[in-house]
Amino acid sequence: MRAAAQQAESIVVTFDRHPASVVRPESAPPLLTDLAQKLELLADTGVDRTLVVRFDQVRSEESAEAFVSEMLVDRLRVRSVVVGHDFHFGQGRRGNVALLSEMGNQLGFDVLGMRLVGEDAGTEAVSSTRIRRLLSDGSVEAVIPLLGRPHEVRGQVVHGDGRAGAELGFPTANVAVPADILLPADGIYAGRYQRPDGSSITAALSLGRRPTFYPEGAPLLLEAHLLDFHGDLYGEEARVRFLGRLRDELRFDSAEELVAQMGKDVAQVRSRLTH
Repeated sequence: MRAAAQQAESIVVTFDRHPASVVRPESAPPLLTDLAQKLELLADTGVDRTLVVRFDQVRSEESAEAFVSEMLVDRLRVRSVVVGHDFHFGQGRRGNVALLSEMGNQLGFDVLGMRLVGEDAGTEAVSSTRIRRLLSDGSVEAVIPLLGRPHEVRGQVVHGDGRAGAELGFPTANVAVPADILLPADGIYAGRYQRPDGSSITAALSLGRRPTFYPEGAPLLLEAHLLDFHGDLYGEEARVRFLGRLRDELRFDSAEELVAQMGKDVAQVRSRLTH
């Protein structure tokens, strides 16, 4: 490992929010993780420390040279900087690997610009843009090898209209996912629901607007039917992982038709994830 070879700490520098949410909020991309999840994932890599830098309007107007001097040299006293070869930073995205290398020669640190994974193999590189596109198509299985894990969203279990359990016979946990987190395309999925105690339960996931009961434009809901589970989930913080797509969300002519299809969906989830 590069840090160990230089007898130095490995430190990841990241921002507390996506920079686009400040500089162009109208077109900022949805997030693949919130900050807490990002820090957990980074910790799992074995990195020594993560520095979270507040990104605000003042930071967005800071020059690339000022950021290097303040953050990398004065604060972290870096010996080596590793970034993607297409990395840009600073006001107007003027900072890049060439500028980092030039400043490193002057200030005493070396720079390594890494090619993106897959870029040299004749395939599309692994990137957040590619992963967002796949999730937006509902291709949750395709992102697993790219992320190294299933796509996971988090949120609190809130009260719904009670229809799923009382009327349809398939009680669900309604998970309120923050609006800035990326959800896959509307549809029915196989997945897992993780409780705060760490227990993981196989779940049939419905992500959509329930067109059988509600008109077009109804709010988007993520509902998780936990297989073989009976208990109160309200108010707990849930983690929902998408493992496979079963079908599109459909409008049925009657509740009875919907119930029959839900039974098939649950059986398919059970077959796919418990055997």
